[in-house]
This record gives sequence, C-alpha cells and structure tokens, in this order.
Amino acid sequence: MSNAPLMPKATAVWLVENTSLTFEQIADFCKLHPLEVKGIADGEVATGIKGHDPITSGQLTREEIALAEGTKSHHLQLAVSKVRLPPAKKTRGARYTPLSRRQDRPNAILWLVRNHPELKDAQIMRLVGTTKTTLQAIRERTHWNSAGLAPMDPVTLGLCSQIDLDFEVNRAAKDRPATEADRGQTLLSAEYTTQKPASTQAEVFGASAKAEKRDDERVDLASVFSKQPAHHDGDKD
Repeated sequence: MSNAPLMPKATAVWLVENTSLTFEQIADFCKLHPLEVKGIADGEVATGIKGHDPITSGQLTREEIALAEGTKSHHLQLAVSKVRLPPAKKTRGARYTPLSRRQDRPNAILWLVRNHPELKDAQIMRLVGTTKTTLQAIRERTHWNSAGLAPMDPVTLGLCSQIDLDFEVNRAAKDRPATEADRGQTLLSAEYTTQKPASTQAEVFGASAKAEKRDDERVDLASVFSKQPAHHDGDKD
C-alpha cells in the first residue's frame, strides 16, 4: 500500500471513466481487487465518489497511460514527484502506557519524586504517561492508594527507557540554579596568597607549640626518677 496513489478509489473511478485500461491494470495501480474495479465500472461500488485525475496531481503521465493502453501487460508506474516534502517531525507527546503497566505508574511516579526531585511535573508526565492530577495526588500523599505504594524504577517496569530518563534528568540539572556545592573549589583571596610566609616554629605550629615546650621544661626530674622501682641486691642467708 506504500506505492498506492492518493485517494485510490477516486483515482480508479477516473481511470475507469477516462481510459481504456483493463480492470487488472487499474486494480494493480490503485491496489484494489479487480472485482472491486469491475464493480466501479458497473456502478455498484464507489457510488457518489468523484473521480480524481492522477495526471493533474502528478501521479501519472499521459505517456504512461498511453503505453499501458497499448500494452495490456504493462504495469502502471507512479510518477516521481518533483516536490520533496520534508520528513514529518516527531513530536514528544504524552507516552502511551500499555494497560498491563498502568497499575505500576503510581509506584514509578513515587520513585521519580523521591530520587529525582529536580524533575518538573511535565517531565515526569512525559516519562510515565501520567496526568497532572495523579502526580499531584502522589506528591501531596492524597492518592487513594498512598499507603500501598512502593517506589519502583520506571525503567525496570518498562514505562520508559534509560535513555529517556537520563535525558530528562540531565535537562533538569541544566535548568537548576547553581549552588555553593556545585561551584567547587574557588581561588584564594589575594590577601591570603600574598601574606608573609611563616619562618619560625611558633609561626608554623602556633602558640600551642610554645606552651607545650614550656610544660616539658617544668617537669621535675626527681619526681620522674622517684617512680622508678628501687634496685635491691639479692638477700643473703
């Protein structure tokens, strides 16, 4: 049917009325059954349908029709269109969810809300094919089955592909305003980088090092050695 002309029945009506082509030739060109073309000729089929001229629409040439009329075994060929139409752009609409998977959508919505809070409502609706009302009810925990919901990955459930999920997450991350954690390490101030480098032990380790040194000097050597056990010679009989 991909090679059929536009409005095949209307084209067959015109060919029956304006040419001497056989029913088989017309049926082959219009992708119809020969008996259906015979019914058109007898006035039993396609009554009230106005014939469509394939020459005017650029689907056939007069030379092609004349060749087919002279040679009954010749198959009519569609004329190559001189106008190239751009391919239809696929729009990203709401995703269709099979009936067997629709009961899993609330669990998938809950998973997305918990694990990817950066996603907008429109993005979640595209991924799992839900409605604004259902999404809002799950967010606010007013869904009729809130107590029985369990978060489940929509990719595992087959509601969306990993590519689509990553695409929406990355796009949401780009739209999110940068935070202090996202900025990473920043340059140090000029005041800090141009200050005089520490040259003494006190400057390097701070005042605490000096205090520790003074405490060590105050240690009483006598008290240290007094804790050592006294050495006794062996008892004599």
